[in-house]
Order: sequence, then C-alpha cells, then structure tokens
Amino acid sequence: QLQLVESGGGLVQPGGSLRLSCAASGFTLDAYVIGWVRQAPGKEREGVSCISSSGGSPNYADSVKGRFTISRDNAKNTVYLQMNSLKPEDTAVYYCAAVEDVLQLFRLCHKANTYRYWGQGTQVAVSS
Repeated sequence: QLQLVESGGGLVQPGGSLRLSCAASGFTLDAYVIGWVRQAPGKEREGVSCISSSGGSPNYADSVKGRFTISRDNAKNTVYLQMNSLKPEDTAVYYCAAVEDVLQLFRLCHKANTYRYWGQGTQVAVSS
C-alpha cells in the first residue's frame, strides 16, 4: 500500500509561483530519497530536484537552479517543491517519486530511472 499523491499544480502566468506537495500513504518517507520528476508532452521524464532522507544535500537540475526549492517535513510525511519565477518551459506533469535510501542511490537521484515508487502526477501549466 505504498502511495504518493501530488497536489498543488495548476495554471499560472510566467513569473508566477506554485508550491507542489507530495503526501505519502502506507509508508513513511524518512528512510527514502525523494525526487520531483517532470514530463512534458513528447519528451522523456527528467529529474527536476531531489532530496536525501534526512533533508540535506538537495539537488537541482541546471534549468531550475535558483528558482525551485525542495524540502521535506518528515513529521507530516510530506515533500514540497516551491517553484518561483516560472517559465513556459516548466509546463509539464510533475511526479513525486521515491526510492529507499540505500546503496548510495542519492548520488543518482538526478536520474528519473532511479526511482521505485511514483505518484500519479500533477499538471503544471505556465502560460499567459
């Protein structure tokens, strides 16, 4: 009964902000590396950001550095992605994904195929 449920997506204007949430059910996130992965129409999934099980060492794709911030609240069993200064190129379905924090997998968290568990995704559209 491992589930990840994303929320917070929507339509925003360029330069706007959104905060995505990923709530875990059936397990606790404190032993997992968590990533946000996005997929635009016609493109493969790409890693956006990831965070270690302890909340340290967040990583970001070059395309979102300085604009997005990942965080986790293990007490609430929730991970967040704060997205600021959104661009049309950020339009995609955003997925929350998790993998057990073993075998030094955090060093691979920038790769979409690292993850074992996936949410259903939440749509983000950036358009004027």
